[in-house]
Amino acid sequence: MNDSTSVTSLLLLVGIVVTLLLVVILRKRKREGKAGETDYRAFFIMGIAFLPTGFAMMIVYFLADIPFEVGLPLFALGVIYLIVGLVNRDKWKKNEQR
Repeated sequence: MNDSTSVTSLLLLVGIVVTLLLVVILRKRKREGKAGETDYRAFFIMGIAFLPTGFAMMIVYFLADIPFEVGLPLFALGVIYLIVGLVNRDKWKKNEQR
């Protein structure tokens, strides 16, 4: 089980099983009416967290002669989350203080 083909097959199988489980759970929650609304402000906050983290990782890895593409996914997620959060700024949930 050490060759790359079997490891890749195993990872693909695990990914498919997790995806199917998520689909089943989400459909069940939607049918029960517990789906809830999306909080786009949370996307914005995650974007603020991921963007500098990914950028810092790219710089550190670039200076250490490690492939800097390791930080690229976090940087990309940060940009995407920021865009999604800002585009839907009018739908942000208000802070409800009790």
